Amino acid sequence: MTPAKSWIDDLPKDRLIAEFSVWSADLVRLADDLARVDPHVDVLHVDVADGHFAPALLFFPDLVASLRKVSARPIHVHLMVADAVVLSQIEQFADAGSDLISIHIENEGVADAALDLLDRRGVAAGMVLRVETPVERLRRHAARLRFVTLLGTAIGVKGQGLDETAGTRLQEARQIIAESGADHRIVLAADGGIREHTVPLLRRSGAETVVLGSLAFNAPSLSERMAWLHAL
Repeated sequence: MTPAKSWIDDLPKDRLIAEFSVWSADLVRLADDLARVDPHVDVLHVDVADGHFAPALLFFPDLVASLRKVSARPIHVHLMVADAVVLSQIEQFADAGSDLISIHIENEGVADAALDLLDRRGVAAGMVLRVETPVERLRRHAARLRFVTLLGTAIGVKGQGLDETAGTRLQEARQIIAESGADHRIVLAADGGIREHTVPLLRRSGAETVVLGSLAFNAPSLSERMAWLHAL
C-alpha cells in the first residue's frame, strides 16, 4: 500500500532534517525549552522505553498529548518496547497525536500487524534497527515505511561513542531503500552517537536526518550550530 502524501514529503531535501530529541530538553521547563528551539526544529523525536526491550523508562502518551498542545511540529515516537505491548502502545500514542511512530525491526513477531494498524490509524510508519541487527532484515518491510532509523549506539543509553560500522550500515540501508520499489519518500535517519565529529560522516553515508540531543540543546549558540548542520 502506498501511503498518501503527507508532511514527510515536505521535509527538506537539500539539507539535513533537524530532528530534536525531547529526552535532551530541560524536562523541568519543557515547554520553555521547546519554545526556545522551535525555530530550528523540523521534527520532534520522543523516545518510549519500557525497561525491558531497552533499559531506560521513557516517555508516556500524556507527554505527547501535552507536546501536541504546545508545538505544531511533527512528532516522531520511537517505540522501544516488547512485542506484547507494541499494538497497544501504537493505539495510545496515535490517540495522543503522534504523526510518525517507529517500531523496532526486532519486533518481528508483530511487525506486520503493527504496520497494518498504523495504516488504519493514518499515522506514518517507521522502523528502527539496533546496532547489532543486520541491515538486510530491513528489505522485507522497506516499501511500507516512511522513516528508517539506524541506531549507532547500544539502545536506550545516552553518551556512548558511535559504532564504527555506522557509516557502512547507513550506506547499506540507503541501497535497500533505493531497491524497495516504493513510490513515496523514505527518510533515512541516524540516532545515537551524534557528535560534532560524527555528523559529517553520517551525512556522507546517506543520513537525511540525525536525532539531535545535547548537540542542539546544549549548543553555546543554537543558531550557529544549526547553520553548521544545514551546510553539511
